[in-house]
Amino acid sequence: MTEAVQSNASTERTAKIIYILYLFGIVFDITGIIGVIMAYINKTDAPEWLQSHYRFQIRTFWIGILYMIIGVILSLALIGYLILLFWVVWLIVRCIKGMKTLDNKQAHPNPTGWMF
Repeated sequence: MTEAVQSNASTERTAKIIYILYLFGIVFDITGIIGVIMAYINKTDAPEWLQSHYRFQIRTFWIGILYMIIGVILSLALIGYLILLFWVVWLIVRCIKGMKTLDNKQAHPNPTGWMF
């Protein structure tokens, strides 16, 4: 196996690990932070199709933080709990769809989108 193929397989596994860390981040906050750091570190060394996944993962983290902050602030008015529930569903759907395209070795179709 050549070094380039091994490197691609390694960064591909890293991208999958980041999706899994984000899912664990629903319960353990620190894993989401570890995941975004890994995405920032690996995004420049990856092939173009994989860079789209890292871009998607980074945006997932920051948009998720925004949803969480809004949800926590509005939880005083009770609507925040619905926003936090939306955040959980949103994160799960984004990670599953991301892993599906990653398993097919395809670029993420919309790495800069806000929804799914």
